[in-house]
Amino acid sequence: MNNYHPHPVPIPEILSMAITALLSNKLRTLLTMLGVIIGIASVIAITSVGQGVQKATEQEIQSLGTNVLQIFPGQARTGGISQGLGSTSTLIKEDAQVIQKQVSSAQVVSAYLQRPGQIVYQQDNHGTNIVGIDSNYLEARNTKLTRGRFFTQEELDSATPVTILGNTVLNELFGEDSQPLGQKIRIEGNIYEIIGVFEKKGSEGSIDRDDQVFIPLSNMSSRIFGNNSLSGTAVNGIYVKVRDEKRMEEAEFQITNLLRSRHNLSASQDDDFSIRNQTDVVNTFTSIVGLLTVMVAAIAGISLVVGGIGIANIMLVSVVERTREIGIRKAVGATNSAILQQFLAESVLISQTGGIIGMVTGIIIALAAANIFEFPFIVSFASVIGSVGLSLIVGLLAGVIPARNAAKLEPINALRRE
Repeated sequence: MNNYHPHPVPIPEILSMAITALLSNKLRTLLTMLGVIIGIASVIAITSVGQGVQKATEQEIQSLGTNVLQIFPGQARTGGISQGLGSTSTLIKEDAQVIQKQVSSAQVVSAYLQRPGQIVYQQDNHGTNIVGIDSNYLEARNTKLTRGRFFTQEELDSATPVTILGNTVLNELFGEDSQPLGQKIRIEGNIYEIIGVFEKKGSEGSIDRDDQVFIPLSNMSSRIFGNNSLSGTAVNGIYVKVRDEKRMEEAEFQITNLLRSRHNLSASQDDDFSIRNQTDVVNTFTSIVGLLTVMVAAIAGISLVVGGIGIANIMLVSVVERTREIGIRKAVGATNSAILQQFLAESVLISQTGGIIGMVTGIIIALAAANIFEFPFIVSFASVIGSVGLSLIVGLLAGVIPARNAAKLEPINALRRE
C-alpha cells in the first residue's frame, strides 16, 4: 500500500522555480514582456497627457474668469457662405457702455479692437497682434501687470501713443531680463512709449496670448486703423464680467434683448452678434478631451491583448520544450496542481514585471511631455492600480491554457518525448 501523500509546494519555491525558468531564456522573456510594456505604458501616458491637457485648458479658461461672457460681432456672408464670427462690424464701443449702464447683472464691461500689425524696435521687426483696450480691461480679463503701470484715463481719452507689451513681444524685442519701460517702439509706423508689461498668460489653443501689444482703444480706432462705423467706434468684441456665476444665463438673456433692441432687429431677424459663455467652453472642452482620451487609451489597450497572445504563445512553446522536465518532476512526485501553479506563476511574472516596467515607462513619458509642452503632470491613482490589475489579468488568462496542458501530461508519455 502506497502511503505517499504529496504536500503542496510552497509559494516561495514556486516563484523561485518560475524565476529560474524565465532567466534561463532572458531574451525570449524580455520580448514576451514587450507587448505588455507597450500596452501599459501607452495607456498610462495617454491618460496622463489627456488629463494634463484638460487641466491646463481648464486653468487657462478659469484664469480669465468663468463668470465672463464674450460678445462677438456677427458673420459676413459672401455668396451664401459664412465668413466666420467677427467678419463684419456689428458691435461698437457704445454697445459696451450701454450694457454697463443697463444690465444689472454686469459687473464690468470692456470693449476691444484688435488687428495684426508690425512693430519695430531699432533693427528688430516683429509681427504681432495690436489690441486697443479701455479702462475696464484689467478687471474684465482678470489680469495684471508685472512691470510699469496701466493707461490713465487721460491717456485713454486723448488717444496718447503709449503701449503695454505682452511677454512674448518683450522677449522678442528686448529680452526677458531687460528694462523696456520708457523705450520707444514703432507700431504700424507710429512712435509709442512703453509704459508697462503684462503678466504671462500662456496659450489659448494655438493662440499665444502673450504675443500682443496693447494701446488705448481711442488711439487704435483713430490712428492705427481708423475702423469707425457710421454709428460709433467699431470693436471686435466685448467682455462682460458677471457679478455672480449663477447669474450667467440672466446676463446673457438681458444682453441679447438689449443688443437686439439697439441694433433694430425685428423678431424675424437673427442676432447680428454671438455670445460665448466661458463655463460652456470649459464643459465642452472637458467632454471632448475626455472622450478622445478614452478612445485613444482603448486603442492603446489593444497592444495589451497582443501582449497577452504573445505570452500565451511563448508559454505553449515552453510547455512543448520542457515536456521531459515535466515528466521527470511528475515521476518524482510533483502533482498536477504544482505543475499548473508553476506555469501560471511564470505567465503572471512575465505580465506583472512587464506591467511594472510599462507603468514606470508611461509615467516617465507623461512627465517628459508635461515638461516639454508645459501642462500639469497628472497620474491618477486609479490608472496605476488599473495597470497592475490589467497586467495580472492578462498574465492569468494567457497562462491558463498552457499551464493546464502542462499539468495534464502523463509522466510516461512526457519522459518518452525527445
